[in-house]
Amino acid sequence: MLPFQVEAAEYLCDTYLPRIERALAILPAADLWWRPHADCISVGHILRHLEGNVRQWIVSALGGAPDTRERAREFRPEGDAASSAELFERLRATVQAAGAVLRALPDGALCQPLQIQGFDTHVRSAIVHVVEHFSWHTGQIVWIAKARAGAAHGLAFYDDAALAQARNPPPPTP
Repeated sequence: MLPFQVEAAEYLCDTYLPRIERALAILPAADLWWRPHADCISVGHILRHLEGNVRQWIVSALGGAPDTRERAREFRPEGDAASSAELFERLRATVQAAGAVLRALPDGALCQPLQIQGFDTHVRSAIVHVVEHFSWHTGQIVWIAKARAGAAHGLAFYDDAALAQARNPPPPTP
């Protein structure tokens, strides 16, 4: 069984980040900053927001890096000149740095108190927050990419036939 913080790093680095990368591969480039209306955020906004959140909560709060986050800038209504590839590479670098922080974190540190964004918390709760938050926004990115790419998007993360086979294996042959 993996230590909690190592498992969290694996979810961020090895599950959610690759899913975002695959979703971006099918998202039409013109739709990076698409929003259904002004009260929603785009995939570009989500990428900036995830990068800021992971950097602030893990790389800075747990890893000791300076906290330079300006959260409101992540949600500026206008996009920036960055492509999805550039935004993803920023996110990837931050997530990899966070993974290194998490993997190096001793078990005894999990109950250590912290204050992040003015919230009193502790290390374990900060990690749970980041993983849950990242998962939530990964799902949003995937949904938007599938919707904007159209019915032939081809994006799937599970082999349903293999899962059904594992649940209902054929009877042994005599």
